[in-house]
Amino acid sequence: MQIQDLPYPDPGVPDVRSGPRFLWWLGRNQLRGQLKALAWGLLHFMAVSSLPFCVGFAVQAVVERSGGRLAVAGGLMALACAANALGDTFLHRTAVTNWITAAARVQQLLARKAAQLGSVLTRRVAAGEVVAVSTGDVEKIGWFVEAVSRFTAAAVTIVLVCVGLVVYQPALGVVVAVGLPVLALAVLPLLPRATHRADIQREKAGHATELASDTVAGLRVLRGIGGEELFLDRYRRASQEVRHAAVRSARMWSLIASIQVLLPGLLLIAVVWYGVHLARQGRITVGELVTVYSSVMILTYPLRHFEEIAMAYSFSRPSAKRAARVLSLQRATPTEGEPGDTATEGEPGDTPAEGESSDQAVPHAREGESAAARAVTTGESGRPGTTAPAAPDVTAAGGARGAGLPSGDLYDPATGLLAPAGRLTAVVCGDPDAAGRLAERLGGHPSEPGTSVLLGGVPLDGLPLDSARAAVLVQDKDPVLLSGSLRELLDVPASGDVGAEEALTAAQCGDVLDALVQGSVDAEDPMDARITERGRSLSGGQRQRLALARSLITDPEVLVLDEPTSAVDSHTEARIAQGVRDLRAGRTTVVLTSSPLLLDRADRVVLVHEGEVAAIGVHRELVRKEPRYRAVVTRETEDEAALSDALHKLNKLDELNELNQLNKLDELDELDEIEETA
Repeated sequence: MQIQDLPYPDPGVPDVRSGPRFLWWLGRNQLRGQLKALAWGLLHFMAVSSLPFCVGFAVQAVVERSGGRLAVAGGLMALACAANALGDTFLHRTAVTNWITAAARVQQLLARKAAQLGSVLTRRVAAGEVVAVSTGDVEKIGWFVEAVSRFTAAAVTIVLVCVGLVVYQPALGVVVAVGLPVLALAVLPLLPRATHRADIQREKAGHATELASDTVAGLRVLRGIGGEELFLDRYRRASQEVRHAAVRSARMWSLIASIQVLLPGLLLIAVVWYGVHLARQGRITVGELVTVYSSVMILTYPLRHFEEIAMAYSFSRPSAKRAARVLSLQRATPTEGEPGDTATEGEPGDTPAEGESSDQAVPHAREGESAAARAVTTGESGRPGTTAPAAPDVTAAGGARGAGLPSGDLYDPATGLLAPAGRLTAVVCGDPDAAGRLAERLGGHPSEPGTSVLLGGVPLDGLPLDSARAAVLVQDKDPVLLSGSLRELLDVPASGDVGAEEALTAAQCGDVLDALVQGSVDAEDPMDARITERGRSLSGGQRQRLALARSLITDPEVLVLDEPTSAVDSHTEARIAQGVRDLRAGRTTVVLTSSPLLLDRADRVVLVHEGEVAAIGVHRELVRKEPRYRAVVTRETEDEAALSDALHKLNKLDELNELNQLNKLDELDELDEIEETA
């Protein structure tokens, strides 16, 4: 794999059982690149290590006054230098390729996992840790994968040189062969402590990154409540802790580096002293002494790679552990029986009788009736009192739209929620968190285990994730706007039936387009206007409307919107409600909201209370008849509800008193008529 061939068509399935196993998996998947780097590394290190032999041969030729041998030595040195240059150039090229391709593979794996998990990722892993894994950790992992081949080449070179020195000059070669392993292994006792300090530094750096990310994300809120200085002080303290930890870690690594300089120097002194002693005795020649001396000096270069691989592993191991932890996250799968057996929780005979209203069906819920029976107390009109089917038929597959995607009614057995096909269904939840979990579950493959949602009788959790996402699109409370032009933002997979202009009009984005044009340089067409990261230059309502337009363009079979207009003013919200209703006509749309403006335009309104469907009807009727619905939608307090009920009862009593008085007057009139007749 070359850099120009990136990205990988398929980055593979990683071994995420542990950090070292993940590193081993990366190395195995780049075996070809590792072998190429090893080959070029051997050429480079062997060329460098051969120079002392050439120098010793040349010195001995001068001593013996042999011009021919001196010329041969010069030729060998030129050949070694050429091999050194060639090997070093291609080693660097191959090593950098291994580094970048390894980092790119990890980034692709992380991006794929983030796409699979969606919002589940940040609920299981802190946002700062995700940022740390996808930036600094990826580089450290790539560093280790790249350093392995160079370290292997250096180790093989040292072994070969030691063997060559023993053969070339046994007396001094034995000293070098014994001393070099000691140099290489001398720092091993210090590595655990250095690794521990490095782990502490990275842990504190991850905490500081997380704190900075959270502060930036909530900067507007912090300014509103005057909490900027508080969070700034927290970040200062976290930053100082990172600095102190980095200094302690650097001290240990500097000690290791100093040992790597000191011990080779001592070995060199020992070799020179012993070599001079042997030369004075006539046991070795001057050329052999120069050769061994130069070899010891040159071997300090490959020895440095022992320090580098130790440092690379100590830094990459916790990084690989964090990456493996993120990559090991999985979405929850259904745990209660087979997908086709979890549609209903009661018996088929639990369906409400014909003509039974939603208000009559609610007591059955408190008496233990099935969720399926509670979900279907309305017919096509969406009003209480009409006949409805008992529950979706979960054994028959629904119709298909596009490439075999299911279609039909959307049904959640856990709550009993039924969203009829082609209708606009509004869902009211008193708990915003419960509404978010319900929206996630309606999209299939939720983060929490449970019974699968059915679309046209087909369990969404049983479909591949991309098919489930194509069939049901969920827009959560806080949609993200990616930086780039508006045209790029709206360039999403779509059916093609809804254009950008239609979607922007339905979402009431006219003023948003004007703001984008004013904030962009040389952007006459609003579609070419630039959007900053996460749309921070826009207000909350403007970001919501752009996100809504993006969702409308996709034109999915089922669109689930979680509080899509919570930051929009009431006048704009009313126009958005009508625009969404018109644009989504004939498509299934589920809106989780408590806004009366949206609820009033829904074909069907469902109240979910304590995880179950509590009432079904239309907005105006539920406001009058259902106190729990009225409390959520009108923000009515308990005291206000009690006062409202008391006033309602008083009005009833007044009406009864007036009726009784009218009856008495009628009786008196009749008596008067009888008396007059008599």
